[in-house]
Amino acid sequence: MLPDVRRQSRESLLAQFQSWEVPGYRLDQLLGWLYPRRAASWDEMTNLPKALRQRLAETYSLTLPQVVRVQGAHDTTQKFLWRLADGSLIESVLIPANPALYGERSDRHTLCISTQVGCAYGCRFCASGLDGWKRNLEPHEILGQVLAVERWQQAQTSSPPSDPATPTPAPARVPERWVSNIVVMGMGEPMANYAHLMTALRILNAPWGGNIGARKITISTSGVVPGIRDLADDPLQFRLAISLHGATDEVRGQIMPVNRKYPLAELTAACEHYVARKGKMITLEYILIDGVNAAREQVEPLAKLARRLHAKVNLIPYNRVEGLPWNRPPEPECRAFSKALEGQGVNTTLRLEKGHDIDAACGQLRLRTERELASSEPTPTVAG
Repeated sequence: MLPDVRRQSRESLLAQFQSWEVPGYRLDQLLGWLYPRRAASWDEMTNLPKALRQRLAETYSLTLPQVVRVQGAHDTTQKFLWRLADGSLIESVLIPANPALYGERSDRHTLCISTQVGCAYGCRFCASGLDGWKRNLEPHEILGQVLAVERWQQAQTSSPPSDPATPTPAPARVPERWVSNIVVMGMGEPMANYAHLMTALRILNAPWGGNIGARKITISTSGVVPGIRDLADDPLQFRLAISLHGATDEVRGQIMPVNRKYPLAELTAACEHYVARKGKMITLEYILIDGVNAAREQVEPLAKLARRLHAKVNLIPYNRVEGLPWNRPPEPECRAFSKALEGQGVNTTLRLEKGHDIDAACGQLRLRTERELASSEPTPTVAG
């Protein structure tokens, strides 16, 4: 298979153009098509000579994830199910304007992206790993989720097609960046695909690429300590979120197998290293699961850890997953937990309804769709 053009750095593309004796301004035109215009085919690049387009097509592939299903309305959380070039299915979730969950001030549109097909880390409450781990995503498949969402959104805004799953031509004008914030918190463990992830994020951050500020990109991990330390030592100011879900080894160990390899003491030390190097606030993700970690006695250890790390806590009532025994606590209990945490001096956000009705927990939509396809039901399209 040809390497995808969107996994190439500007430097490597420049070297290729120089070897072809192509003027440097043609590279800027190409990058304009790849990123601001989000081109999905070489034929869209009308200001590039046909001979150059042919040469590019013989050297590189050019792909974007293809939309299979979209759930949710335009003014609410939307979940996208994508099909990759090899047929694999992955998910992204677009969260509309919010009080700042991960970035500074208000997040205009936050996109939660995936890094793997499936997951090997086996968190007990998560749908992503129920069918196991298939493979890591390539850099262009990671960053392509951002471009594909924006391309899809632009098509809906300009002239909605009768079938939103049908590929649409690139818009004639260059639209503004639709996705303002990125959260690497979808399917898979980002730190288990660290090299490909960082390649993708550097392109999304680069002025010639996505031009999304590093401080608007948050990487979430279940607690892979070496990855946290690598991220702390990276010069770019990417933010860090920890999928904590338990503030004691006893509770966390029940639902997160990664805690056996990297218990809380090691995780906390790595987070302190990150804070010392970056000087940035960490976000502790804490899914409230009834009968597991939502009791009032869990507030104190969580508050103690948050204060030690100077972290904010993002409380997320559990999204029910078919086939798993866990449930979300009643809403009054979620609010009481949040209020108690705030009472201990912790910056706390409670996300009550962001995708609960659209299978927004990681891997749910993919899992259901794959099972539908396996039972020979018709391929699903868009549900809005």
